[in-house]
Formats: sequence, C-alpha cells, structure tokens
Amino acid sequence: MYKHILVPTDGSPLSLKAVRAASKLAAKLKAKITALYVIAPYMPRTTSEDIVYHGAYSMREYEAEMRKTADKALARVVAAANGSSCDTMAKTHLHPWEAIIDAAKSRKCDLIVMASHGRRGIAGLLLGSETQKVLTHSKTPVLVCR
Repeated sequence: MYKHILVPTDGSPLSLKAVRAASKLAAKLKAKITALYVIAPYMPRTTSEDIVYHGAYSMREYEAEMRKTADKALARVVAAANGSSCDTMAKTHLHPWEAIIDAAKSRKCDLIVMASHGRRGIAGLLLGSETQKVLTHSKTPVLVCR
C-alpha cells in the first residue's frame, strides 16, 4: 500500500506522536520514512518608520542556530522511528504547508502523517492551521494525529 511516508515535525511532543504513528505504520507496511523540518526564513528585526536594523542575529548566525534546532528535532524523529528506514531533511520556506507538499512531491511520498494541535474557533481561524492547509491543497493522502 504505502511505501514512503513523509512526517513533518516542529520538534514538539505532539509531532512526535505523529512520528510514532508513522513508525508503526511503516513497520507494518515495510515503508520508509522521510522526516521534514521547515525553517522559517531569516527576517531581520526592524523598528519604527525608519526601519532600523537590530542585529540580534546575523543571517549566518540565525541559519546556524536554526540548523541546530532542526537537527535536534530530526534526530528525535530518527530515534522514535524504531528501526524503520528514516531519511531527514530541513527546508527553509515561508509557508510550512507549501514546503510539506513540495517535499512530498519531490521525495515521491505516497502518505503524509502529521500532527494537528486541534485549535478551533477564533484561535484556529486567526492562527491558521498548517495541517488544514496541507489537507486542503495536497494531492497526497494525509493521516492526521491528535
């Protein structure tokens, strides 16, 4: 049935729940897993109308720190995969849902397993849901874990 499962992670305990579900499924189906961490692009902080740059992080420092964060989150996915074949990738993108769909296409994944924080009402409307956007726009089947 499914041969290649994409598992996006943000490093949260909830995303690890999706990893465990994907791992069990992958073991039963003898499928491989690709874990994805989406990095937000560097945006220097500015203030007021003068657009004064605050150099808390240079672009290089930001990218290095975000890469460390991504590597830690992806290492947790590999550890939670319990022996299933697991590749990792980190991708910088402004919209995580688009990066998830692009990764599924480029890696030829036939299933996406991801977590949902389950925000409803105004919070869900205002914050938006990356999971909802993936569900809406993806042609790849999506399994949502809560």
